[in-house]
Amino acid sequence: MRKNYFVKLMNYMKNVYHIENGINKLTDERVSPKYKTPQVIMPLLLGFMIRVESMNELKFRLKENEFINVFSRGTKLPQIDTIRDTLKVLEIDGLKVILHHTVRRAIANKVFNNGTIDGYVVGAIDGTKFFGSKKKFCPECLKNGNHNFHSGVVISTIGDGTVLTVGFEMYKPGVDSAFKDEGELNVAKRLITDVSRTYGNLFDVLVYDALACNSKWINHCLKLGADVVVRVKKNNNNSIRAIKKKINKQDPIEIWSNEKGFESVKVYESTFKMDNVEQPLRFAKFAMKHKNGKRSQIMIVTSCMEMSLKTLFKMIRARWDIENSIFNNLKTECGLERCYVHGGKAVEAVIYLIFISANIMQLFLQRRLKKHYETQKEIIRLTIKGLYMLDYLP
Repeated sequence: MRKNYFVKLMNYMKNVYHIENGINKLTDERVSPKYKTPQVIMPLLLGFMIRVESMNELKFRLKENEFINVFSRGTKLPQIDTIRDTLKVLEIDGLKVILHHTVRRAIANKVFNNGTIDGYVVGAIDGTKFFGSKKKFCPECLKNGNHNFHSGVVISTIGDGTVLTVGFEMYKPGVDSAFKDEGELNVAKRLITDVSRTYGNLFDVLVYDALACNSKWINHCLKLGADVVVRVKKNNNNSIRAIKKKINKQDPIEIWSNEKGFESVKVYESTFKMDNVEQPLRFAKFAMKHKNGKRSQIMIVTSCMEMSLKTLFKMIRARWDIENSIFNNLKTECGLERCYVHGGKAVEAVIYLIFISANIMQLFLQRRLKKHYETQKEIIRLTIKGLYMLDYLP
């Protein structure tokens, strides 16, 4: 039993992050249900832990009684239809509390004490499409022609160490006067306000793409006490156009040779005043020459006036962590783009459960197992093996 990784994972969830306590407090709107809410949700969470790819796969695992030894003797597990119906009327706030508690506990356990990039705790924000279907539709769906889908904005840590999803916010369909779907920047502002209220000053710096290169986003973050690093691309802001012209006429202030992944990087920098932003900002351009001879550049605007240019370069490049470690990984490995259940509160409930399971697995791999295994795939394989070897959970 000592080497049973499923048992280790379950004990880690229970004793360190108290997931079971959170699950036991969940409620739903069913009338006189045969199965209590925790009995319905726990098998689904375990399914996401071992990366079930569909409700049909979970149905098969339940039919084969693969989870039966996880629960006390005599416990009856629900059918897949009961799980679907419960998700549609589940009280979402309970799942939100579990996600927030997990992150707060990670903070208390000093997961981020050394920062994620050069001593700073850095968060990245990005929007993504969660589920799409041409057949399924609900009142919360966004539409693109005959394609129905759900979208949201996610915030996660980026850089070294444990990558955690800290929060997400769903788009709201048809909210403005023209009945258009809500824009990403409005959703992101609502998200970061909630994150600031929940975790205080967790993030030293927030990184976002060129969509956020405007005074509204920068002022919003500064008001919440977080510095910003935003990408600059094509921009109609007069002050941005002016500083870009100024930088293009200057000589580089630093040239880095053999920078990781590049033959050389030429760095240009200047301070400027953005329209409608009170405090001065920094504009930096990194002109990279790749080892194959190709050239590219990254331009950023930041409120970090004293931070080193190499640290800023690391941060803007690490922004891809949210694409690779969160979106790509969860969509390919955890079914984030699959529509498990549609209607009611089901989509949001499934997303919460996927993020909770992914965070726990990240923490288990990085903190409990101390990176003894190279990939999550390997530890998932050992976890499933441990589930099959299980008699009854001690």
